Amino acid sequence: MRTAPYGSWQSPITSDLIVSQSVGLSEVRVDGSDIYWIETRPQEAGRSVVVRRKPDGGIEDVTPAPFSVRTRVHEYGGGAWLVAQGTLYLSNDVDRRLYRLQGGGPAVPLTPEGAWRYGDGLLDARRRRWIGVREDHTEPGREPVNTLVSIDLTAPDSGRVLAAGRDFFSSPRLSPDGRWLGWLGWDHPRMPWEGTTLYVAALDERGFPTETFTLAGGAEESIVQPEWTPDSSAVVFVSDRTGWWNLYRRALDRSAPEPLAPIAAEFAQPQWVLGMSAYAFAGPRRLVCSYLSQGIGHLAALDLDSGKLAPLETPFTDFYSVRADGDQAVFRGGAPGIPLSIATLNLASGRMEILKKSTAVADDPELAKYFTRPEPVEFPTAANRTAFGLYYRAYNPDFTAPPGEKPPLLVKCHGGPTSAASSALDLRIQYWTSRGVSVLDVNYGGSTGYGRAYRQRLEGNLGIVDVEDCVNGARFLAEEGRADRARSVITGGSAGGYIVLAALAFHDYFRAGATYYGISDLAVLARDTHKFESRYLDSLIGPYPAREDLYRARSPLHHAGRISVPVIFFQGDEDRVVPPNQTELMVDALRAKGITVEYILFPGEQHGFRKADSIKQALDAELAFYRRHW
Repeated sequence: MRTAPYGSWQSPITSDLIVSQSVGLSEVRVDGSDIYWIETRPQEAGRSVVVRRKPDGGIEDVTPAPFSVRTRVHEYGGGAWLVAQGTLYLSNDVDRRLYRLQGGGPAVPLTPEGAWRYGDGLLDARRRRWIGVREDHTEPGREPVNTLVSIDLTAPDSGRVLAAGRDFFSSPRLSPDGRWLGWLGWDHPRMPWEGTTLYVAALDERGFPTETFTLAGGAEESIVQPEWTPDSSAVVFVSDRTGWWNLYRRALDRSAPEPLAPIAAEFAQPQWVLGMSAYAFAGPRRLVCSYLSQGIGHLAALDLDSGKLAPLETPFTDFYSVRADGDQAVFRGGAPGIPLSIATLNLASGRMEILKKSTAVADDPELAKYFTRPEPVEFPTAANRTAFGLYYRAYNPDFTAPPGEKPPLLVKCHGGPTSAASSALDLRIQYWTSRGVSVLDVNYGGSTGYGRAYRQRLEGNLGIVDVEDCVNGARFLAEEGRADRARSVITGGSAGGYIVLAALAFHDYFRAGATYYGISDLAVLARDTHKFESRYLDSLIGPYPAREDLYRARSPLHHAGRISVPVIFFQGDEDRVVPPNQTELMVDALRAKGITVEYILFPGEQHGFRKADSIKQALDAELAFYRRHW
């Protein structure tokens, strides 16, 4: 073991290793005995590919190049495809059109060329149509129009409207008997985790609504993931009416909603993307469901007759895209020692199998010995409250630090800001810890996993509560002797990038910062961002322009003169969520003041980097930047 300062250690967990080995995994589907999922591959410029696991264990790509299965509905997408009896119905990111792909034959377009986007679809096989969300961009300069539409599968069709009149739609669900259609809708300025309405409509023989009524929800209640019971008599859904996203069932006779498993835990996550699934029917009287408790994920089986919620033993602490077919559950899971993976669990025998890992690095014991596990921390913050995070200590079996030295601390701010720190193995975190840098991944006020009240801490307090929690988390670790305050830095993307700039402008704590596609001028964001988030700041700050004073007071751009430490900026040139001008205004303001600034603009990247070269360059540049200024 060699003695060397923290932050200077050599590590085999390199950026080349991370991008060459890693793929993104999402959107699990089950179709008979086949299991499907999406792989997003940095090595192929971020192309998203549908992959199938066959009953004999073979794994193969289903969608050919250059198809990339992705939708831009609400900009963040999700729900880009479905599969039924081996036939795929998918949105192609290249031209935004819907296609049918069957039996290895050519892809058949289902929609004409045009400025439409499609997602979150289902198949109405009896009526030979696709039903889903359409986002209409055909009128330049005007806000796109969202509707629920049906697409005829026999000829190219831009869609026939089934439901309109709300700013946003998601989660269409056709009852098993084909007589009812359910969906979610909501309006500005609400976000889907603030207030949504669950609608149900009776369908005529052609499949068009004849009577529509509200089954649950409203402006002050967030409904997530409605699903029909197998007998078509009721809808199961997740609601936060008690302060926690819990499961409910409500019959079509509109009797009172029945709570199914009332506990202080979250059976849903914020609907930033379409097609999310936290639970699934595993037979007519049983659900397999995932939930978050104190930021840690769990998997359980819920007996709908007895109401018993029985934990299911797995090594995972992070769950997403839960599906089921009889005794088989399929999901994406992760844990501190396991990267995000596609896995199956036999509910009868308890046998689990991992089908695909996002990276094979963890399978190498020579590399795995460099990993450090997260430690949940709770720390005091402003207003006599506490906040939460995951702390990763600096560790490398080949190195030790000089006596008395404390490690640098990298404070990581997730985006959203309603997202949450994941407990799954993340090689990008291990990249830091194996070089002698401790990491605090903060679940600041506003994060998911701690109930509606915790999410609501950020209402009216963007730039205050989130920033104070990140600063106080770093201070807590320094006071405990687990971090060197003089080498504490802060990093984050999107809303997390805003926290970075706000922390540097309004607090004198961190010694440097890295912001990825971060917000610098809140008023510019309110005026220029895409439809989905165009009114989000109403609840986080106040209505614009009526409260322009608050927007200016909390915008780092207008307080750039207070920043006195180096900052590095990373930005995609095709970002529509936080356009490049947001970053460039801040860069220019800091350079004018003489602050050390680095700015890297990545061509072809949007909001969140998908290409291997971009991910590698950003990670290495951030490390080199800190080392220069430590």
